[in-house]
Amino acid sequence: MLQYRDKTHDQARRLDEAHGLAALCGEFGAPLIINDDVALALASGARGVHLGEDDAGIAEARAALGPTSIIGVSCYDSLQRAADAAAAGADYLAFGAFFPTTTKTVTRRVTPELLRDAKTFGLPLVAIGGITPDNGGSLVAAGADFLAAISGVFGASDIHATARRYAELFSTE
Repeated sequence: MLQYRDKTHDQARRLDEAHGLAALCGEFGAPLIINDDVALALASGARGVHLGEDDAGIAEARAALGPTSIIGVSCYDSLQRAADAAAAGADYLAFGAFFPTTTKTVTRRVTPELLRDAKTFGLPLVAIGGITPDNGGSLVAAGADFLAAISGVFGASDIHATARRYAELFSTE
């Protein structure tokens, strides 16, 4: 799964990039999720949207994108927000930040125990925040089904090798 996250206000460029990513993801069978922007998800042909606490609600996103869209929700450090999102029909729950990150200002930190507790919701769990191939294994062991990484991948000297290292964290062999 790939999430497009661009907080700038250049709508034309964002739509052009999202269209291109949707086509590329389609070629490889990977769903594209748009961060925070239901209208951009709809216009670009993305498979879904990731919603933060200041974004549209799940019902509004589902109505706009359709019943088969993927809707994920940032739960930060809150099991109550996760419970509410699960009850409202979220497809996955995201928690973080687990580690220091330079991607965004973090005011809430999370421990792996939150992932263990969130397993009761029966939805896929995403761990976010400062995740590298070196520290991600503890999050997978705690219950993360997905690891969100930006600088951990794109800041690496060998992106392909680093991506493989992330994938190996999920290996059951």
